[in-house]
Amino acid sequence: MIKKVQGDILLSKADAIAHGVAPMDHFDSGLAAHIREDYPSLYKDFRHFCQTYHPKPGSVWLWQGINHKKIFNLMTQEAPQSNSSHPGKASLHNLRHCLKDLVHEIEKNNIQSIALPKVATGVGGLDWNDVEPIIVEHFAHSKIPVYIYDKYVKGQAAEE
Repeated sequence: MIKKVQGDILLSKADAIAHGVAPMDHFDSGLAAHIREDYPSLYKDFRHFCQTYHPKPGSVWLWQGINHKKIFNLMTQEAPQSNSSHPGKASLHNLRHCLKDLVHEIEKNNIQSIALPKVATGVGGLDWNDVEPIIVEHFAHSKIPVYIYDKYVKGQAAEE
């Protein structure tokens, strides 16, 4: 079941949230910057994961905090060319791979609900009109609630 909601995704009551990033992302803009602020250990763990495993665009990494918050990091964007450069843009190809892996990871980790922003449309640069049908394609038959935060309202919990 897909449901569009308005609010602050970081206040979601969903079992997990997901967002788009790049391998070796600096988490310095968009939703990632808010996540880095609220979950500094996620950023540290993400950088360690990337330095150790060198993930490719199109892959997914699940982080779980001590408060049991689960955040899926979807590598929809190309990696930065160097440590001091910005990540590349997202691609529909990478998004498809991420969503396919995300569906698998949701089942594998017994996730009961998930919240997604308009993945890859902010910093990632993709058009929501291209992204939305791909999300629907991957989650149309989902047995769990999928909350799409289609409008960000800081500090406001959505009606999930």
